[in-house]
Amino acid sequence: MSVLDTARDVARTANARVVFPELDDPRVAGAAERLASDGLCQPVPVSEVVTEAQVAALVATRGTKEALARRMLQKPLFRAAAMVAAGEADAMVAGADSPTRRVIEAASIAIGLADGVAVPSSYFLMVFPDGREFIFADCAVNVAPDATALEAIARASADTGRKLLEDARVALLSFSTGTSGAGNSVDIVRDVADATGYLGPIQADAALNAAIAEKKGLGAGDANVLIFPSLDAGNIAYKLCQELGKAQAVGPFLQGFAKPVCDLSRGATVDDIVASTLVTIALAKGT
Repeated sequence: MSVLDTARDVARTANARVVFPELDDPRVAGAAERLASDGLCQPVPVSEVVTEAQVAALVATRGTKEALARRMLQKPLFRAAAMVAAGEADAMVAGADSPTRRVIEAASIAIGLADGVAVPSSYFLMVFPDGREFIFADCAVNVAPDATALEAIARASADTGRKLLEDARVALLSFSTGTSGAGNSVDIVRDVADATGYLGPIQADAALNAAIAEKKGLGAGDANVLIFPSLDAGNIAYKLCQELGKAQAVGPFLQGFAKPVCDLSRGATVDDIVASTLVTIALAKGT
């Protein structure tokens, strides 16, 4: 069963409360209406008033002073994220009308990072016409990750892969495989591979093709979680897969936060928002 089919089944039984801080956007409103009518979630608007639980969440997460917390909560994104932190919603889906940096800011301050996570990152669920499914990271947030950031991306993506794909086979991609190349980006990837035990540095063909992997003597050629060394590489790769491989790119999703947050593309369609919400619900319920 595909990730999206599984996520739909989870959503039907979860009755999750998903806060949509951009319900004034016709696409978001249309997606919320479809999700509700199909019994896939309870779409929740941003609360009209700031609750004491929301204030307490900001104070607890970042040590924000109460007066400042109340001012921050006048902004819908902050209030929506605080609703998730306070247990008034199970997940947040935003970004159709907000820059990624604003969604990350709200989630960082109100929800906070999961234990052991150094930096937030993003991933796409890539679904290909032949049924293959992959996690691509990071394609939307970290421009030029150093070793600490790339390790955080890899570990968070592995956790996401285990939840969505059942088995996370992580490949740290590079222009070099093994010890065949040198340079700053290769050194960073190699450091992360040494620290995590994940496969890398490895070229994309060797990560995905068993015959090439055998020839190059690294891995089994069956990776399903692909970690890119830079935002350039990740963003270009997922868009090429969309345009040339007719892959469906679901997301981007933010990862590394204590609770699920989805950062929609500002070009997202109603179908995109529905699919992204289903995956967000599946993560919220620990699938």
